[in-house]
Amino acid sequence: MNNKKDEIKEMSRSEFLAYMGTAFSFVVGGTMFGRFLTKAEAEEISKKIKEDKSKKGNNNGETEYNPFHHAWVYLIDTNKCIGCGMCVRACKIENKVPDHYFRTWVERYQIMEGREAIVDSPVGGLNGFQPESYSKIGKTFFVPKICNHCKKSPCSQVCPVGASYYSPDLVQLIDQKRCIGCGDCVQACPYSSRYMHPEKHVADKCFWCYHRITKGYLPACVHACPTGTRQFGDMTKPDDPVRKIIKTERIQVLRPEMLTIPQVKYLGLDKEVR
Repeated sequence: MNNKKDEIKEMSRSEFLAYMGTAFSFVVGGTMFGRFLTKAEAEEISKKIKEDKSKKGNNNGETEYNPFHHAWVYLIDTNKCIGCGMCVRACKIENKVPDHYFRTWVERYQIMEGREAIVDSPVGGLNGFQPESYSKIGKTFFVPKICNHCKKSPCSQVCPVGASYYSPDLVQLIDQKRCIGCGDCVQACPYSSRYMHPEKHVADKCFWCYHRITKGYLPACVHACPTGTRQFGDMTKPDDPVRKIIKTERIQVLRPEMLTIPQVKYLGLDKEVR
């Protein structure tokens, strides 16, 4: 883990609306993620655009993190996962995830000779896995799972107050100050990646460590992975190694029949994985 303690900074709903104005042309009264853009929000967007244009860039061409300069993508190579659980532990520590809840977890698939799959994930894979206990196992492999940050996410569509939203850099976020804790998004997620925080009483999930990636760090789980199973890339950068893999290799996503367009891609995903 990094010795440097990152200061957590989440993008608020108002900041997101301001950023949205630089990429899309909204009109007052137009719909956005199921609700209407107000006149005050439209004026805020216009003001933010003028402020951004007046700023001079740094080494990356921006004085502060600009989500329109990035398109994040997450890659999981199941051929490399050893089920050590370091990613789960790193996530727990970095994001103060409450006990018995997980923003990411690891599943073990034990395929029997008759192709029956036995799936387990003790404590989310936090402490690794015990040796195989079945005698007729054909193969065993591990599959890390995480919020898929879908482009067409059911969770954002059902949120009645617009607390769940999609940022310009392809990250699904939750404005927890806006969330009313109804739990609709938790039920709508086809990947079971959301939960209700037992203390905050709001929806919670993986944000790809947004407070880290906006400062140039990798997500905690990617940083902690000892085998390179988890990789994080930027699709706007032509030389990005993850982008090259996605453009040239045969990648898969979980539950493609849901048509959610996940931004978590997989290599070596077996048909038994669900």
